[in-house]
Formats: sequence, C-alpha cells, structure tokens
Amino acid sequence: MIKSLWINLPVKDVQKSKEFFTKLGFQLNLQYGVRNDSASFLVGDAGLVLMLFEKSLYEGFAGTTLSERPSGSEVLFSFDAESPEEVDDLAKKVIDAGGSIYGEPGYKDGWMYGCGFIDLDGQRWSILYMDFGKMPLG
Repeated sequence: MIKSLWINLPVKDVQKSKEFFTKLGFQLNLQYGVRNDSASFLVGDAGLVLMLFEKSLYEGFAGTTLSERPSGSEVLFSFDAESPEEVDDLAKKVIDAGGSIYGEPGYKDGWMYGCGFIDLDGQRWSILYMDFGKMPLG
C-alpha cells in the first residue's frame, strides 16, 4: 500500500528556494534534505513531502537530463487555504519572498477564492480556499 506522496522538484539554487518556501510557511523537514544540494518540507496536515534538488542531483534520481525550461506549464501544484484572508496573506508572502503572481486573488464560481503564483524556478502553484457549503451539487 502506498504510504505517502513525495513531490521532487529541480531548483537552480537550493538555499534561495529553501528561503522562499520557508517564508510561505512550509515546514522544513530536517529528516531529509539537510545537505547543501537538497531541501525537504512537510506540507499540510497530511505531511506531504516536497523535496528540492539541485539540477545534477535531480537528474541522477530521475535518470534523465532536464530539458530547457518550457515556456508553458506541464504541472500545477495546488494547496488549500483556510480562508480568503489566508489566500491574500500567502499572495503577499509570495511577492515578499521573490515570487510572482500570475492570477490575482479573487473569487471563481462563487465558492472558490484563490490565486496563482510562480516560484523562483518557474513552477506554477495555486492557493485555494473552497467554501463547500456554497459548492454547486452535481
């Protein structure tokens, strides 16, 4: 049985990325990624593991070389917030930490409030607050 899911991402500068995600409130996981070429975070109540690796170490684990950064996005990482205010707060933290916003905070379909941001390495993320009491059924 699968016990957990780990997200592994290549980054240009582990220390800068480590600072970025720490400023967003991700919990540093000192059990893994304590080397200079990697970092590890526990994310959310379930403790999803986010691993950051410098390019050469990532390529060794993945068994392949990285292509040049595409102009689009192949993956969107999403996490939930407890309130619209938390979404707004995280959006400000993204900017303060050196990231950028690609989707300003706002409501969608009357029951979701969120925003989209880009981390230091061009990965896209979304932060969503979902009011399931207002979610349409069906």
